[in-house]
Amino acid sequence: MKHTFAVPAYGDSPYLEACLKSLKKQTVPSDIILCTSMPSPFLKEMSDRYGVPLYIREGEKGIGRDWNFAFDRAETDLVTIAHQDDLYEHDYTKTLFEAKEKYPDMSLFTTASVTLKKKKLTEWGTEETVKKLLRMPLRCPELCGFSTVKKSVFLLGNPVICPSCTYDRTFLNGMHFSETYQFILDWDFLYRLAGMPGRFVCSEKPLIIYRIHEGAATFSCIEGNIREREEAEMFGRLWPKPAAESIRRLYRRSYEAYRE
Repeated sequence: MKHTFAVPAYGDSPYLEACLKSLKKQTVPSDIILCTSMPSPFLKEMSDRYGVPLYIREGEKGIGRDWNFAFDRAETDLVTIAHQDDLYEHDYTKTLFEAKEKYPDMSLFTTASVTLKKKKLTEWGTEETVKKLLRMPLRCPELCGFSTVKKSVFLLGNPVICPSCTYDRTFLNGMHFSETYQFILDWDFLYRLAGMPGRFVCSEKPLIIYRIHEGAATFSCIEGNIREREEAEMFGRLWPKPAAESIRRLYRRSYEAYRE
């Protein structure tokens, strides 16, 4: 089996080097590529220092376009869109391959995470605990080949940690991330993927460290009300209007966790 960490790079991130180090230290090696629509001497230096190819995308800006570009530059079927702010535990690829060997029809592999905020690690905070509860259907991989089971995970939000996801492109039939959304593009993609053949497998072992900081896309989407608007649209697709509005009100409280 072969696997690629495709890293979309934005600006001169102070966290990118730590991310690349964690990817290079995997106990089972993977291919690593850097992709950007914002080339800079810093990214060229990181590419040279760690022996990682750097691919440059031209054209209109957009996170969906960047993710799709990174997806398409990978030369393996198994691809992880690795976020430049986050860290990957050394056994991520090893655990991925073990899951794929046990479940060859696995279209999605995902894991739990530890949150890093203001130099503090949290595994069992309120948000982390809620996401673990919402992921409960994924703890029975024998049932996670059924679309109804897979889709049920996403009805109350997206509890799947986006940078922890590895996709098997042989199951995607050319499907890509939406280039319209800025925040829910992973939720939208996963819900569409849940309706296609393939098994979802989740390891509740926290194999990534998910960093929250003011420069993160999540933070900027909250400040610009992009997250609230897009989540409202997604809930409107999944629920009748009164139920969607009630769920959306509950979600407003979670935004404050990023501002504290």
